[in-house]
Amino acid sequence: MNNKTMKTELLAPAKNIETALTAIDAGADAVYIGASGFGARQKAGNSLEDLKKLVDYAHIFNVKVMVTVNTIIKDSELEQVKKLIKDLYDIGVDSLIVQDMAILKWAIEGQIPPIPLHISTQCNNRTEEKVNFFNRMGLKRVVLARELSLEQIKNIIDKNPEIEIETFMHGALCVSYSGQCYLSQYIGGRSANRGECAQPCRKKYSVIDDNGNCLVKDKHVLSLKDFNSTPYLKDLVNIGVKSFKIEGRLKDINYVKNVVGFYRKELDKYSDKTSSGTTELGFTPDVNKTFNRGYTTYFLKGREKCFNFDTNKFIGEYVGTVTNIGKNNFKLKLKKGIVLNNQDGLVFGKSGEDGCLINRADNNIVFPNKMPDIKIGVEVYRNVDTRFEKELSNAKPKRTIGVNIVYENAVIKATDENGNSVNITMIETEPTKNQEKMRDNFVKSMKKTGDSHFKADTITINTDLPFIPVSGVNEYRRQLFDMLLQERKKNYKREIQTPLKYVEYPIKELDYRGNVYNKEAEEFYNKCGANVKEYAFEYAEPKREVELMRTKHCIKYALNICKSPKKLFLVDEKVKRYGLKFDCKNCEMAVITMHNS
Repeated sequence: MNNKTMKTELLAPAKNIETALTAIDAGADAVYIGASGFGARQKAGNSLEDLKKLVDYAHIFNVKVMVTVNTIIKDSELEQVKKLIKDLYDIGVDSLIVQDMAILKWAIEGQIPPIPLHISTQCNNRTEEKVNFFNRMGLKRVVLARELSLEQIKNIIDKNPEIEIETFMHGALCVSYSGQCYLSQYIGGRSANRGECAQPCRKKYSVIDDNGNCLVKDKHVLSLKDFNSTPYLKDLVNIGVKSFKIEGRLKDINYVKNVVGFYRKELDKYSDKTSSGTTELGFTPDVNKTFNRGYTTYFLKGREKCFNFDTNKFIGEYVGTVTNIGKNNFKLKLKKGIVLNNQDGLVFGKSGEDGCLINRADNNIVFPNKMPDIKIGVEVYRNVDTRFEKELSNAKPKRTIGVNIVYENAVIKATDENGNSVNITMIETEPTKNQEKMRDNFVKSMKKTGDSHFKADTITINTDLPFIPVSGVNEYRRQLFDMLLQERKKNYKREIQTPLKYVEYPIKELDYRGNVYNKEAEEFYNKCGANVKEYAFEYAEPKREVELMRTKHCIKYALNICKSPKKLFLVDEKVKRYGLKFDCKNCEMAVITMHNS
């Protein structure tokens, strides 16, 4: 049963204003984007000027703009962050996504404007107790950890009905619980909690046991597939998830356009949107043709094969197998419905190590730009579909707001789909000789909405029209829509953060995993009854054996040796060794430092 009384938010990523505007046009209800600094994607920063332009455009459609201020903050940066928050509030940003508890302290003590604060997934929000803490404080929204099941998410929502719950719905997965990964910092001083992750989890490792036996040689053992929640969207809507988030603040416009377009159509099956307007995409979205490492629903319905040891790349869609190899071509047995195009990209085998471009495709005979080293029977995948990419690149999604226009007694009234209304009194008094033709011209002209943000859904004429030249009707339409646009902007209601308060934190002592990097955050925890025993890993690396990441992905499970008592180790390409610790009770694995190795 569809829950169409429920309104849900489709939240899209954007690395810059161009991508954000495209996401809005493709149907996003909200966008999240970085400012000039202090976002968890350091390479995706934007000026206040661009953010202001984005806010002004987004609010036309009742689309919200959320800005990421979700890194941990040094003491020397606190005043800079405080000023940034004030500037973001002043330009009309709707909310901030935050990690550092210093910001919550400022909000409680009235040191920053009342902008709604959303608790980033970087805060490791994976328990009912953690979410309840933020709920009792009075926060607006919590972004849950990706690793939770439908049952766990439902339980959190049922126990905390006052706070909005946001979950990821699509995109790349961090193998570690977010905010709990220190591997990049440990290896090269590039902190994930500071937006500088070098993604060492995507590299190759070997797995050896305590006897020196190699169980896996040079494979991507920490690299996960990408998340795709499509099979469980209906369930997620029905249990009360408020916001559905697409990962990808470093992705290009075509990726965002395609994925937002796809999920707009999917979410609309089960709930109403929170923004206004309808979108004409100009293409048929297909998330299988956009970059992905293979898809997984992760832990939404129990444990599944969420990893791919063979490759961390996009190998694309399966198209067929090689049946014959010539001197400068090869023949394929194509999957039903597959049509190859010139300049398509092909890769061979599930590792995707070898590939080529198609110079010419003669039905199922491929003439490549270079002959790959392949054998008969190898599986072939297409990771570049030039026809789709061209269609996607050329498509210009257009979003319009529905308007009902009524003419009566020399007054033209326009009312949009949200109830905003304006009217113009006409100055023409000369009667028309042909009322039917005048009515026809009036309707045709009012429907020509051109480049405006509006679309005339209905045009009602209740009394006879005077004579108006077509140019006159066009001018009335332009004035009417301009007035309506200003009325929408005036009536946009920005939410305000309600007062927050200190409440008891569920953990009494915090080590480096509390990610405390400044005195303000330490004071926040102290006022919540928690003792900060140790500052963040980025402040000082602990001189003992510690966890570099904790993950629900388990190498023993992947190798089908769950009950094996063997100790296992990771060895990277530079022959550096890491310990593996298995918490079988909670079905979790940790990568640990080895100071004595």
